[in-house]
Amino acid sequence: MLIGIPIYEEFDLLDLAGPWEMFKWAGYTIEVVAETPGLIASNGGPGAALSVEATTSFAQAGKWDALWTPGGSPKALNRLMTRPSAYLDFLCEKAAHAKYVCSVCEGALLLAAAGLLDGYTATTHWAFVPCFLQRYPKVKMADGFPRYHLDRNRLTGGGIASGLDESLELIRLLSGEAAAEAAQQNTQYYPDPPVWSEIPQTMFCPLDAP
Repeated sequence: MLIGIPIYEEFDLLDLAGPWEMFKWAGYTIEVVAETPGLIASNGGPGAALSVEATTSFAQAGKWDALWTPGGSPKALNRLMTRPSAYLDFLCEKAAHAKYVCSVCEGALLLAAAGLLDGYTATTHWAFVPCFLQRYPKVKMADGFPRYHLDRNRLTGGGIASGLDESLELIRLLSGEAAAEAAQQNTQYYPDPPVWSEIPQTMFCPLDAP
């Protein structure tokens, strides 16, 4: 199995790192690509961003079994969603042949901007749901802020840490229940957070922030 993850400046690190770990334990090959290969800084601000090396360009990318689209900062999203966009064009190219088209967190907005979620039900980070309601009426939002949602071959995830649950679901879809259970056991992924809170309601789209 070949999982492709296209990254960009100010992407959300856990959207990549958590699922990468799950996919590794499932025995998958993970191809991290960028428009221009090299060190790509994650979303963290000056002095806080960690960088990931993308060794492969869009042009060199292989034939992926699944496309995994990470979220990122509102600034990065607005930049990538503005046409012409090599990133959106690349998403469309890879989605045309992938068994599953996936996003985690605000990565769903990138799929939506590429037209890849039109007519589908999806989820995303709770704070960005208003962006869909305002900008992408052809995409239906899943009720109840689920950790992930599957609609045919579109698998979308909620905010950042939801990518761990979603990646296990992708492993289950591609390789079966036993493979997903093995990845869960090897990573000891049995969440038991020390705090519990309610997801806030909001009508503001962070993409509109000055």
